Amino acid sequence: MNARNLIFIFFTMFCMQVKAQISPLPWKPEQMIVPASLVAVIKSDAPQKPLIINVGPSGLIKGAINIGPAREEANAESLKKLLAKEKKYKEIIVYCGCCPYKNCPNIRPAYTLLSAMGFTNFKLLDLPQNLKADWIDRGYPMSK
Repeated sequence: MNARNLIFIFFTMFCMQVKAQISPLPWKPEQMIVPASLVAVIKSDAPQKPLIINVGPSGLIKGAINIGPAREEANAESLKKLLAKEKKYKEIIVYCGCCPYKNCPNIRPAYTLLSAMGFTNFKLLDLPQNLKADWIDRGYPMSK
């Protein structure tokens, strides 16, 4: 076996090890809502609106409740108290917006809590980059 083959084998094994250490996203694509869809809901005249919850440090979307970063224990407890008042089938939209959601330290704890509490109708706002790029810069509604 020559040096090139050995390098290739070690590189391949390294890449496989790195990929194995990356945890998969716990949510499914159908548990995501794109910003334009949420904007349509916010702007609609529908009498029942979803509960929109900000679990991060970013700005407040119009109609959202600010919990603060869900990775912090006190904020996670506030989220739990808020959710305890809701029916398990309540439509809930959760967002953070501090960074790409796949790396977000706040979305996972919120998702885990909603799942553990038995909520069946919640979605995560799909902000692939962050709140500024995926919401604010598009002129979508923010609280004043």
